[in-house]
Amino acid sequence: MSDPTRATSWWVPLRGDVWLAVALFVTAVLSTALGSVAGIYSQTEVDLRFALLYAFGVTAPLAWRRRLPSTVAVAVSIAFFLGMMARIPELYVGNVAVFIAFYTVGAWVDDRRRAFIVRMVIIVGMFIWLLVTMFIDATAPTDEGLSRAGLFSPYVAFMLIQFLVNVAFFGGAYYFGNRTFESRRQREVLAERTVELERERETTAAQAVALDRVRIARELHDVVAHHVSAMGVQAAAARTVWDADPDAARRALIDIEQAARDALVELRQLLETLRTPVDDDPSDASTVGLDGLPALVAHANENGLPTTLTIIGEPAPVAPTVQVNAFRITQEALTNARRHGGPDAAADVRVRYLPAALEVEIVNSGRPSLSSQSGLGLLGMRERAAASGGSIEISPRREGGFRVRLSVPRLEGVGA
Repeated sequence: MSDPTRATSWWVPLRGDVWLAVALFVTAVLSTALGSVAGIYSQTEVDLRFALLYAFGVTAPLAWRRRLPSTVAVAVSIAFFLGMMARIPELYVGNVAVFIAFYTVGAWVDDRRRAFIVRMVIIVGMFIWLLVTMFIDATAPTDEGLSRAGLFSPYVAFMLIQFLVNVAFFGGAYYFGNRTFESRRQREVLAERTVELERERETTAAQAVALDRVRIARELHDVVAHHVSAMGVQAAAARTVWDADPDAARRALIDIEQAARDALVELRQLLETLRTPVDDDPSDASTVGLDGLPALVAHANENGLPTTLTIIGEPAPVAPTVQVNAFRITQEALTNARRHGGPDAAADVRVRYLPAALEVEIVNSGRPSLSSQSGLGLLGMRERAAASGGSIEISPRREGGFRVRLSVPRLEGVGA
């Protein structure tokens, strides 16, 4: 099936050119009749067949001027030349038709070398014809018409006017044709850029949605995995001592209840963060940070993972996003140590404030059973490190356990 949009794209300009050709044809016929009555070329009668043929030849090709601009320009110029040689008493519409055809070559021919050659051929042909006509008139043995006496006679002045008018005629058509072509090319380039920008905007929007989905999934994983893991450990402990030590089982259930409450609080904070407008202060959207590490370490100790926290260096301002990511990476590392390190596992968290970087290192002992290349938690840690503009090392230790080391460059003047 044909594309109606494409069909319309070429029919609209063709329809306009057809109406232009029809209007000029009617005007050329009237102009020829009036020129005959006015006695141009000293004629009183003109053969109607020749007049109609001339009017048709000089105007009809303009209906295809934008589809075949070079051919139309040559055809109109030849028709105009033949009409002048046959002394058809019509001057004005023929000149207009030649101007339009000549202009169209400059405006619509994409091959600029071809456009230049076609226009130069027409210009050279017309000026040769003009010079030959002027020479014939100047050497004709007649005393009729303008006086030819003197170097600057009325006849010479008339010839100079004709020459200058033709220079202005073809020069103007050449100039405006080129200007129209450049304007058309600029519009096409702008249209292409508009399409490209729209495509890029759609791609950027899709990428933003994908990144938001990844960020939400990462946050949910960190919050849920940490607290659910803690509740699992406490539930197992309560089940183990339920008969032997009811008080310990009760304390474990209380810890499970508290972990559930903490999980709900963090989920609520996460939802509030996701609903925070992007124009708001990003520090307000941060739910956790480096100042939450002591509580995180205490929570790990309470849930069966002996953990220590060491701060090295003078604490300095760190960007809110970096603080959130550092906290979540520490949380995920401790959760993995508690889940996979075994009953004898222990962990050590060290925060180093270096002159040019912030380092957070989490080392745990125990079984190195977790691969450093798989798992959503490890993937999330790498994504957070990349989002912070830093790097992360996740590797098993030779003596057992795992080491997670985050390094983020510190930016001068960053507020906490």
